[in-house]
Amino acid sequence: MNNKHLGLGIIAIGIVFAVILGIFKIQVDELTDTLMESSGGSCVVGGVCTHEQSNIPVVIGSVMVVLTISFGTYLYFFTKRTESFETVSKELINEISQTKDKELKGEKLNILLSGLDEDERKVLLAVKEQDGISQTTLGYRTDISKTKLSVILQQLERKGLLSKVKKGKINNIYLKKPI
Repeated sequence: MNNKHLGLGIIAIGIVFAVILGIFKIQVDELTDTLMESSGGSCVVGGVCTHEQSNIPVVIGSVMVVLTISFGTYLYFFTKRTESFETVSKELINEISQTKDKELKGEKLNILLSGLDEDERKVLLAVKEQDGISQTTLGYRTDISKTKLSVILQQLERKGLLSKVKKGKINNIYLKKPI
């Protein structure tokens, strides 16, 4: 049973207590009126007026009803805050996890790039930006001659980083594994 249902149950119990307390107060007032009529219209019995009798049981009962309903209300609304807190914390955990994954990918890329020479780095980063780039476009982007680019692509293919796919007269360059 969650707090929301428990809160509603306690509120219902508080309302039932309030009704019982009201019935009790009505019966006590009726008994007082009956006592006054039986004594001949005099409200003084034993030196004390029956209307000045102690209302402490009714006051204590009223305080208990208010406390019970207040506690039930607190439980009912506290559940909403708890659910909201849980939702926000799950979103925060997901965001932290995604950020951590991005940082790890960035670190892996930096480690990989540190093992390559400058031209290989240029080629790999250009292919990473546009996977499936044509060899001609790659040459323009990296400002590397066709011959040198061909040699660099062969080296990166041997290292297992890139793959060359021939489509007609055009070679498209792809990353073998996402970086």
